Amino acid sequence: MKIRYPLFLLGFYVLVLLKTAVFKKTKDSQCRRRRCPQNAICVNKTHCACENGFVTTSGEKYFSDFLEICDDLNECLPPIKIHCGKNASCINTYGGYYCGCNTGYSLPSGETKFPNPMDCQDINECETIFVCGQNANCVNTDGSFHCICTTGYALPSGENKFSDAVMNNCQGISWCSKLDNDTFSRNCSIQPGATNFLDGHREICASLQNLSSACRNGTAPLTLEYIANHFDNFPVQLNGTKEEIAQVVTVFLETTQKVAYEFALNLPSGSQFSVKKKLIAITTLTIEGYCDKNNLTFELKAGNEVMDLNCTLIAEKDSKGAVVFISYISIGSIINGTFIAKENLDINEELENLYLNSKVVSGTTGYRNANLSTPVIFTFQHNHMKNMKEKSLCVYWDDTVWSNKGCKTISFNDSHTVCSCSHFSSFAVLMASVELKEDFVLTIITYVGLGLSLLCLFLAALTFLLCRAIRGTGTLLHLQLSLCLFLANLLFLTGIERTEPKIMCSIIAGGLHYLYLAAFTWMFLEGLHLFLTVRNLRVANYTSASRFKKRFMYPFGYGIPAVIVAVSAGIVPQGYGTKHYCWLNLHRGFVWSFMGPVFIIILINLSFYFTTLWILRDRLSSLNKEVSTIQNTRTLTIKALAQLFILGCSWSLGFFLIDSIAESIRLIIAYAFTIINSLQGVYIFLVHCVLNRQVQEEYKKCFKRSKERTETDTYVLSSSTSHTRTLER
Repeated sequence: MKIRYPLFLLGFYVLVLLKTAVFKKTKDSQCRRRRCPQNAICVNKTHCACENGFVTTSGEKYFSDFLEICDDLNECLPPIKIHCGKNASCINTYGGYYCGCNTGYSLPSGETKFPNPMDCQDINECETIFVCGQNANCVNTDGSFHCICTTGYALPSGENKFSDAVMNNCQGISWCSKLDNDTFSRNCSIQPGATNFLDGHREICASLQNLSSACRNGTAPLTLEYIANHFDNFPVQLNGTKEEIAQVVTVFLETTQKVAYEFALNLPSGSQFSVKKKLIAITTLTIEGYCDKNNLTFELKAGNEVMDLNCTLIAEKDSKGAVVFISYISIGSIINGTFIAKENLDINEELENLYLNSKVVSGTTGYRNANLSTPVIFTFQHNHMKNMKEKSLCVYWDDTVWSNKGCKTISFNDSHTVCSCSHFSSFAVLMASVELKEDFVLTIITYVGLGLSLLCLFLAALTFLLCRAIRGTGTLLHLQLSLCLFLANLLFLTGIERTEPKIMCSIIAGGLHYLYLAAFTWMFLEGLHLFLTVRNLRVANYTSASRFKKRFMYPFGYGIPAVIVAVSAGIVPQGYGTKHYCWLNLHRGFVWSFMGPVFIIILINLSFYFTTLWILRDRLSSLNKEVSTIQNTRTLTIKALAQLFILGCSWSLGFFLIDSIAESIRLIIAYAFTIINSLQGVYIFLVHCVLNRQVQEEYKKCFKRSKERTETDTYVLSSSTSHTRTLER
């Protein structure tokens, strides 16, 4: 035992050494055989580790997984976040970093990159010669600087401070004193006797007087910024009579245009400046010698409004000229639809509910404001989306009221209106409710389609009543649907436009409401019956018939619509009948007493329809190759496809005829809706009668009997005639 124990220990030690050597050899050979990934080194020939400046995605320092990746370590972010000193920032690089001074700061040594924290000092930019250009003073700040125009000079943009001397040039404002004194002669002295009214609006007078004082005396830089700031004092609403309000607004509009024009006219040629405040946006353009080119046009934008005009309207061939385009945010709420007189609108149709639906804009090129050689084009963005029952009307402010003389509407859509005017002034877009004109083609399609449907529904109803071979639950459902659609379409064609007397129109509207609801209720029963028939395909004649009882079908098919109509009429009795049609009124959403149930039925029938197709697909894939069974199933498939229209699913197109979609798309949907649904009776006759084999056989028998009777009558008549001739001889 004493000899074996040391031998056992020796053997165990040798075994451990061998295992370690094998493992080391394996790892060593692995590290040598397969290289570490990019940005990593091999450690002890067994593991990999990321190089300095990189870190593994897993966060482990050592790894042996050669799929591991070493990504760049951003030393400038937590948890490391290198501190570079005062007014300095850390800049990360690939596999490293460096420190640099912030903008406006530098090191006394001039170094731009350094690894250790150092304090950067402010750069005095004002020591640079002409950093602000002429007529301006430089003001140094901690880490930056700005320039300010010297007394008597100002920036054309109206800004008080700037830092880019190349893009900004301080200009003298002494030209402002050249304005005629009568430019502001109407300020706050509109007419005798109006002082009491103006006392309540002293902020308006103060703004106008400040503009006047600044121009004539040169006490303030008259810039776009200055003009726009004074307009922000203009109230959103004014109190007083319409005449007083109109006069004050007219003075303010004219003054703002004149001052902005004089500002633009004294700018260098080619200058275009814009400023936008809370209540106003102004854009100016100054040109000289540009108009020797043919058909040269300029586009100015103020806010969301655009003005396009020909170059010749701004300046003559070799002269200097300027144009001003202003968009007022709040003026429209003051001179709104109450300042509209229909006698001042040159229109040939009846318009109702007139209101402003755009911002008020002003345009001027000085004193050449009337009888323009080429019209000015304005593009307005609507304040509210235009609906299909509204029409855009381009108008201008004629001192006291809105007028459309000299302006015409070029085009409009739901969101914008384009106007053409032969004079300058202040402009806007009016919206008016108009009577929608019927589409002649749609009307023809409706009458032709419903006429064909009436004929087909009449023939289908006769077939369902007289053809004994097809009598059953399904035929009963077809008959009731045909009767409801026949009566509904007949009443629609004969009574939809009988708006007088009103009581008769309400009765017609109620009748249409009931008949179409009843038709959709029977469409629902049709869909349910088809679903049960297909689901129980092998015992269709028994199972589906047992689930449909007449004593339940008639109360459901005719009772549910009656309840809906009764409740609707009781809650909103004035909901039946409109000004132009005997149908449901749109007021207070009354039309949803029809659209709501229809929407629910369409959803249910669509679910029946797609479930039926799914069942038939599985049925076709599992059938034996019996010809008769396959043919019957295929017949049911074709009928199930045709049921998409018969079950009223195509009426869902009507829900897309809303105002928020484009007019062209709405017109396409209207045509599709009319064509498909006006022929619903035709689909019923074709699917349930013409394409039904049993009905075809019955039709053949009827034609054959009719032909035999005709031949018999002809033979009898011929024999009688021959006998008579024989007697006469």
